[in-house]
Amino acid sequence: MPPTDASTEADTDPAARVAPGSGPDTGTRTHTGSDPGAATDCEDTLDLRLPDDLIALFARGTERPGDAAAEAGEPWGFADAGVGGVGDPWAGDSGAGGGDLLDRVGGWGPVTTGVGVFQLVPVRPDRDAPLVSRWMNDPAVAAFWELEGPESVVEKHLRPQVDGDGRSVPCLGVLDGVPMSYWEIYRADLDPLARHYPARPHDTGIHLLIGAVADRGRGLGSVLLRSVADHVLDKRPSCARVVAEPDLRNTPSVSAFLSAGFRYSAEVDLPDKRAALMVRDRALRDLL
Repeated sequence: MPPTDASTEADTDPAARVAPGSGPDTGTRTHTGSDPGAATDCEDTLDLRLPDDLIALFARGTERPGDAAAEAGEPWGFADAGVGGVGDPWAGDSGAGGGDLLDRVGGWGPVTTGVGVFQLVPVRPDRDAPLVSRWMNDPAVAAFWELEGPESVVEKHLRPQVDGDGRSVPCLGVLDGVPMSYWEIYRADLDPLARHYPARPHDTGIHLLIGAVADRGRGLGSVLLRSVADHVLDKRPSCARVVAEPDLRNTPSVSAFLSAGFRYSAEVDLPDKRAALMVRDRALRDLL
């Protein structure tokens, strides 16, 4: 399993935020219809052609704020409430992000947190590998993720997920329009991790890395972990638990998960680390 990130610090001041991010953990990881029964009898249908000026008016009406942001050189600009719809710059921009195994992470849309508006945006290696690689080359991060080196190292890590069946979706965490963290949302029950704990169907795992040193140790990681875990539970009705397996040596990461409403379940020996199995239960989300 992939490592666990370098600093998901035990966040003492959730309101304090500088710019882009830090975070907790990492793990390892090693679908999709039409209605054939629709009626086809159209004897009463008239073949009418709309005027060109009316068609142009409709076309202008479909332009969205997210598209304008992208044209203005802001590729991570938030789209409006129709996230995931036609014209959304983030809809289906990753093969894994559009898969059914995780209920289409790319279309989950933004969520309002105590530190700003946050959205998971499926990674596109051609666009995002340089940024993720820069974060991975931070010595504090590299100690746990072990993805330091040339950009090709990160590309090799991302590509199987992006081109896979959707059981693991690498994402940028975009906070108030700024990409500041790297996430992996994955099906823990379909991951090698499931061999090391009593997995349940649809268990969903989280790995998190907060990118900027300035954003670590400020409580940001805990706030985002809680928000994302609850977002998973809201968007995946079949999922009863969100799990994580930070490295036991990564005390700030373990502490951040505890502060985010996860419970410490067990210690597990994974191929590349001894990990703390952290669990956020749907049944306990209002109590922790």
